[in-house]
Amino acid sequence: MRWEPDNGFLRLDQHIRRLTRSADCLGFRPAPADLMKQLKAAASGNEPLRVRLELTFRGHLDITTTPFTPLAEDAVWRVRIASTTMPSDDPIYRHKTTRREVYDKARAEFTKEEADEVILLNERGEVCEGTITNVFLEEKDGKLLTPPISSGLLAGILRGDLIREGRAKSTLLKRDELTAGTLYVGNSLRGLIRAELVNG
Repeated sequence: MRWEPDNGFLRLDQHIRRLTRSADCLGFRPAPADLMKQLKAAASGNEPLRVRLELTFRGHLDITTTPFTPLAEDAVWRVRIASTTMPSDDPIYRHKTTRREVYDKARAEFTKEEADEVILLNERGEVCEGTITNVFLEEKDGKLLTPPISSGLLAGILRGDLIREGRAKSTLLKRDELTAGTLYVGNSLRGLIRAELVNG
């Protein structure tokens, strides 16, 4: 999550709702009643922070913070397509967990110099998501297209907000379609990031 000195936690309600739903679905003990108190105690200072909140199976919270530098507004990330595929029928990837083997394997296909982010396809060749972001394709009318949950992906907080606001809609996307409009990747921490697909 992102915390800012003047604004506090960004999209905190959505993060907590997702955590609660996933804990219930996966059979974890619920988060302690003082979750909000612990979060507020962990974040302070005069600089933006990246706040990592983990809930263990037994309902214990682990909160860590690190300094966060927002990306420049004109930043453009180089993205590549992984040969590693995302299994669309594995429900665990609908939840944000520490099980990240597929994402780590995809990310390891390219160095940081070769790609800022790596996009995964599923076994049917449908676009799923990046290793740390959701994928968005902007049409000529400004509407953002983003892959549906059925393709096999985590419903990111930013993605959910953009859909609720009417700025984005979910639709099936294939690899070749990623060059048919303006490509973005994004998450709640970093926001929308202009992206350029690198081939080869």
